[in-house]
Amino acid sequence: QVSLAESGGGSVQPGGSLRLSCAASGTIATIKGMGWYREAPGKQRELVATITRGGTTRYADSVKGRFSIGRDNAMNTVWLQMDSLKPEDTAVYYCNAEHYVNGVYDYDYWGQGTQVTVSS
Repeated sequence: QVSLAESGGGSVQPGGSLRLSCAASGTIATIKGMGWYREAPGKQRELVATITRGGTTRYADSVKGRFSIGRDNAMNTVWLQMDSLKPEDTAVYYCNAEHYVNGVYDYDYWGQGTQVTVSS
C-alpha cells in the first residue's frame, strides 16, 4: 500500500554535502514515523535519523551536529541533509516508513536504497 522513492545520493568529497529525499506514495495516511538508515560496507543496517509526525527527532551519535532530518508540510516526504560528510559516512542509505493499521503498528516499508560515497 506504500512505496518509497529515494533520490539525492551520489559521490562527494570529504567535507561536502548531500541532501537525500524520500517520497512516500499510496496509503500515506497510515504512515507514522519515517527515517533514514544506512548499511556501510561490512556492517549491519543502522539507524541514522528518525522523525515522528510530531517532529520529534533522533540521531545516531555519529551524525549529530552534521545531519538533519525533516518532513515537509505534506507529511509524506522525509529528507536528510548531510553536511561535513566523512569517508565513514559511505554507505547505502535507506528510507524507512512505519506503517500502521487501525492505530496499531503493522510493519516497516523500505526504499530500495541510494548509494552515498564520500572520498577524496
